[in-house]
Amino acid sequence: MLMVCTGNICRSPMAEVLLRARLADIPLRVQSAGTRGLIDKPMTPDAQQLAIAHGAAGDHAAAHRARWLTEPVANGADLIIAMAREHRTSAVELAPSKLRQTFTLRELARLTDGLSDEQIREAADAAGADPRARLAALAGLAARQRGTIAPLPLEDDDVIDPYRRSIETYERSTAQLAPAIDVVARVLRTALG
Repeated sequence: MLMVCTGNICRSPMAEVLLRARLADIPLRVQSAGTRGLIDKPMTPDAQQLAIAHGAAGDHAAAHRARWLTEPVANGADLIIAMAREHRTSAVELAPSKLRQTFTLRELARLTDGLSDEQIREAADAAGADPRARLAALAGLAARQRGTIAPLPLEDDDVIDPYRRSIETYERSTAQLAPAIDVVARVLRTALG
C-alpha cells in the first residue's frame, strides 16, 4: 500500500505511520512517496508531533525519510492512496494499470464508510485468501461505489497541505486526515482480517 503527497514530509508520511499503527497486527506493508519528494528529508516536526499525538509510533515517525514517487514504486503498490486529486493523477499517469486501485484518502473513506463489514468480507472472501487479491477486491468494491454515492465538491477529496504553514493549518490538515485513516483502517482490517 502506498500513500502519496507532494514532498513526502507531511501528509503522506503522517498517513503512513498512522495506518501502520492502526494495523500493526496485520501483515501489511505501508509506504509513502512524494510527487516532488524532498529526498531523504524527515517528516516536519509538526507532522511528527501530530502523528504521535494521534497514535503513531514515535520511532516510525522519526525514522521516515522522503522519497520520490516513481513508476516502479507506483506499479508495485496494491492500493495507492493519494492525499489530493493532483497526487492521484500523478500516480495514475505513472502507473495507468493502477487506475482502479488509486483513490484520494478522503474519497476512499467516503466511498467505503457506508459499507458493512459483511459487504467488505464478502467481496474479499470471493477473491480468495491471497492478501493482494483481497486488496484488489476491496479496491474494486470501492470503485463501484463511485456511481452510487452523491458527489461532493472536488476539493472535499483533498487533505489540506500544511507545508510551511502554521500549526493551526497542520491541525486542520490532521483533522481531515486522521478520521479518514480510521475509516480506511477499519475497511482494510475487515478485508484482510
